[in-house]
Amino acid sequence: MHVDHLGIATDDAGELAELYADLFDAPIAHEEEFDGLRVIFLELGDSYFELLEPIEEGTISRYLDSRGSGIHHVALETDDVEGALETARGHGVELIDDEPRPGAWGHDVAFLHPKSTGGVLIEFVEH
Repeated sequence: MHVDHLGIATDDAGELAELYADLFDAPIAHEEEFDGLRVIFLELGDSYFELLEPIEEGTISRYLDSRGSGIHHVALETDDVEGALETARGHGVELIDDEPRPGAWGHDVAFLHPKSTGGVLIEFVEH
């Protein structure tokens, strides 16, 4: 596995994308509206920043209300999300998703509960 992306919650993904593009020479690789969010992926070599802006009430809007802008999750790329979930389950890690679900960019994803991972929301992503 390797780090696929860092998910960053923000109130204005477009503005943050412009700043990061200038600061880090990070071009927009993909943009979509998905699951009540505006999502912008910025390319950073072999990984991405995923900027998450809520356009509807939901998980990210609640996150912003309680914690403000910042890193929301760390996504690890895997060739087998189901296998990664089984490994996590075998180590007693609490799962948010018992099975993969559709994610941004058409990828299969699943999340691990931060209570079991040192306070970090971990996403498995399979391209």
